[in-house]
Amino acid sequence: MKKKTILISSLILIIVVSMAAFSVVNTQKEEGDRLVIAFGDSLTYGYGDKKGSGYIDTLQSMLNKGNKKDFNFDNEAIYGLESSGILTQLSDVTIRGKLDEADYFILYIGTNDLINSNGENLKNLKHGQIEKGQAEYLKNLKAILNILTDKNEKAPILLLGLYNPYPDSAAIEAIINDWNKEIIKAAKKEKLVSYIPTNDLFKGKDKQKYFSDSLHLNDKGYQLIADRILEKYKFE
Repeated sequence: MKKKTILISSLILIIVVSMAAFSVVNTQKEEGDRLVIAFGDSLTYGYGDKKGSGYIDTLQSMLNKGNKKDFNFDNEAIYGLESSGILTQLSDVTIRGKLDEADYFILYIGTNDLINSNGENLKNLKHGQIEKGQAEYLKNLKAILNILTDKNEKAPILLLGLYNPYPDSAAIEAIINDWNKEIIKAAKKEKLVSYIPTNDLFKGKDKQKYFSDSLHLNDKGYQLIADRILEKYKFE
């Protein structure tokens, strides 16, 4: 009886291992496919788009339309995330283990770093606190870029700049411009990084047409982001 039980257990173990091996093989990219891994906060998550697409799903649809290659997107964005949160993600074994599989990275982070450094809003600007928040953000951004390039020496990184959710405020505009200048500097130090500007997209436009609330975009707003990415970068 014991021998029979051991035999059955062994067979079950063999089946489970075989299924796991098949699963691993099955999840590998097919020849010609492209994997894009995106990191970010609610803006990359797509919050505010009633269709649930955001700019990531929109970009995927646009890339795959009439394209011989299939572009698959892995959206790792989390609502409310700061740059430190992405570093935490990149220390996760599961995420870290697939970085070398990526053909492209998209990185769109910094809005929450800025807002939270000022006390979770952009009212009554506290420039000293914002400067401290910027310094911490830039340190994290450099670390993120270093990890991505160390783990994958071939995949281009699309680094999106911040936009001003309150374009009528000259004071906030000056801060956004300053943060973007530093983001551009960080991008120029890495040969794999391409900077994608977004701030000009919403200047002079009716905010109600492109925003779902005071900060987040709607489907039309995210469409502008997707269009801008394809305008500034050619996927191959």
